[in-house]
Amino acid sequence: GKKPASEDEEDEDEEDEAPKGRKGANKRKPAKKRGGRDDDDEDESEDEAPKRKRGGGAAAAKKKKGGKAQDSDEDSDEGKGKKGGRKGGGRKGGKEEEDKKGKKGDETGSKLEESMSEGEMARLMEEVEEKKKLIATIRNKPWRMKRRLTHLREAQEFVDKFEGALGKGKGEALKFFPIKWIKFQRDFENFRTACIPWERKIKDVESHFGSSVASYFIFLRWMYGMNLVLFGFTFGLVVIPEVLMGLPYGSIPRKTVPRAEQPTAQDYSVLTDFNGFCKYSVLFYGYYNDQRTIGLLKFRLPLSYLMVGIGSFGYSLMVVIRTTPTSGGGDGDEGEFTFAWKMFTSWDYLIGNAETADNKYASITTSFKESIVDEQENQKDENIHLRRFLRVLANVMILCSLGGSGYLIYFVVKRSQEFANRDDLSWYEKNELELIMSLLGLVCPPLFETIAELEDYHPRIALKWQLGRIFALFLGNLYTFLFALFDEVNNKLVEEQSIKNASIWAMKEYYANFTRLSNDSEATPPPMDPSDVIRGPCWETAVGIEFVKLTVSDIQVTYLTILIGDFARAVIVRFLNYCWCWDLEAGFPSYGEFDISGNVLGLVFNQGMIWMGAFYAPGLVGINVLRLLSSMYYQCWAVMATNVPHERVFKASKSNNFYMGLLLLILFLSLLPVVYTIMTLPPSYDCGPFSGRAKMFDVIMETIDLDLPAFMGTLFSYAANPGLIIPAVLLMVLAIYYLNSVSEAYQNSNMELKKKMQMKRRRSPRRGRPRPNPAKA
Repeated sequence: GKKPASEDEEDEDEEDEAPKGRKGANKRKPAKKRGGRDDDDEDESEDEAPKRKRGGGAAAAKKKKGGKAQDSDEDSDEGKGKKGGRKGGGRKGGKEEEDKKGKKGDETGSKLEESMSEGEMARLMEEVEEKKKLIATIRNKPWRMKRRLTHLREAQEFVDKFEGALGKGKGEALKFFPIKWIKFQRDFENFRTACIPWERKIKDVESHFGSSVASYFIFLRWMYGMNLVLFGFTFGLVVIPEVLMGLPYGSIPRKTVPRAEQPTAQDYSVLTDFNGFCKYSVLFYGYYNDQRTIGLLKFRLPLSYLMVGIGSFGYSLMVVIRTTPTSGGGDGDEGEFTFAWKMFTSWDYLIGNAETADNKYASITTSFKESIVDEQENQKDENIHLRRFLRVLANVMILCSLGGSGYLIYFVVKRSQEFANRDDLSWYEKNELELIMSLLGLVCPPLFETIAELEDYHPRIALKWQLGRIFALFLGNLYTFLFALFDEVNNKLVEEQSIKNASIWAMKEYYANFTRLSNDSEATPPPMDPSDVIRGPCWETAVGIEFVKLTVSDIQVTYLTILIGDFARAVIVRFLNYCWCWDLEAGFPSYGEFDISGNVLGLVFNQGMIWMGAFYAPGLVGINVLRLLSSMYYQCWAVMATNVPHERVFKASKSNNFYMGLLLLILFLSLLPVVYTIMTLPPSYDCGPFSGRAKMFDVIMETIDLDLPAFMGTLFSYAANPGLIIPAVLLMVLAIYYLNSVSEAYQNSNMELKKKMQMKRRRSPRRGRPRPNPAKA
């Protein structure tokens, strides 16, 4: 019972003796009173007390079990003798005995209850409660982590071993169920967060480049998930049924390459233009058969094709509207004492990884830069008249650029229609339209950004203006392309009627020649080879090919721009800076910054093309999924390896809401051409699932008449009555107006409450300030 000479030796003795006490030792150390003990010695003495109690309780339990004890003092003496005997036999034997006893569980508990007196039970219960208290307060102890873990493990083992023996097992299990349920929920939430794809990559980007750049990658991940669902709809309800239950390749003309095109159908140049075998495959509209039902399951492919096309827009609209209210952050208004809060509350003390700590340090630094920019913009004083003049001048220049790009695209589309009748075209003439549209999307955004320097907006406001202008550019280019394309479609519809008459005449001539050569008017002629049948222009497939070529060329230009414009530029700056005439990092060309507006609008514009083109090319959704998947890895690598943070870092604020607003607008504008096609234009007569019908939507009326009861047709006819549709639309508009008014009223009330709270906080006296005494007054 000697006291160790130093505190370190005392800690080691305590850690060595902890398992011994659990085996039944009842040895008590003499308490020595010393005048000048520090806080660490007091904590150690507090820790020794439960050990002594635990040793005494365990020893009493064991000696009662053996039947040798008669009172409490004799019990402790015999416990000491038993401990010495076990030491002589080796510590390992005691440990194995303890493990065996831990496995017995209920058996030990019942024996303890039979062999222990009421006083010993109360003492053991008190010791269990102290161990539980130690478990609850172990985090507050000023100990090293190794010592904390050792004591925590011992206390948990002691509680698990003796709590059930004291008759608390069943009741305590229900008592601790809420705590275990909360822990399970927390672990499940951590597991779900770990399962979010690319979460760590996005956090790395955010820590180095700020929340504005990270918002782009969050938007990219969200679009990947949405397109994955659209791909599941298209692939599962259109492509797989046609492949498994439809007619095979070469059975009918729409699934066969014409004989004149067969020699070059597998050439690389032909396949890159999506002609040859690509044109007559499941990628495009013309491959699908017009049979009302296919296969043993009687699957209605034409109805499924139309409903998937409409359902894709419905699902996208629902997801975008649902995501919009929850996708944004705050307004950027963090109240008062912004820098004080960031200084004293930003660090996460649970970080134990060096790389994570570096990322957190970079993230805090970036957040300070964001707040400094906001504060500088709030305190900026400027010449308002000069600023207004420069902003008007910038908008005029940008409007001229938008008009010029639209005219250029219209001119190129008209020129490509002239090239359609020529066979001696060069590579540039074949791909002129796609190249011009991609180059406009590549050149105009930097031009707009340069002109926007005249306006000198806050970075967040400047980003929104830049996004709006690039959106107007892409939208104008896209609709100019569509107008020229539908002009070409109308020409093909006129041409299709003459080709249809020629094919009917050729078929009759074939049958007449067979009858004349066989001299038998009743003989059945063999069917004409599908590759020899005269084909119509199939304008739906032609439109789908244009959308696919536009998407693929956009992917190529985007990736080459990153590889040449960012990576090659970073390599030159990195390795030639030591031997150049000026500082390449600080001057020209320097490292590139991540173009948020251009990349966001590129995604939105590409998604609009997918929505419009997926009806004419079902395989376009799969191409887009591969594009988004590769873009996440490629652009994450590019931004971390080749880009530097923006000179004026700013918070994302409600950037995601703005992105969703643009996406919602492009979704509505993408829906218009598809609805025009379904309701107005006649389908091709020899290709696609709607061939042989006057309009594409006739397949719905056909299904209602043949497959549904008669009263369902009556209900649909009533629902399609303009007398019901117009009041319903007006009611929806009134509901939207009412909800918008209520939302604005709530926002105004919130602002008023914030102002009142700030005024009350400023007028209230400081804490600790002495109040006047009315008695003395």
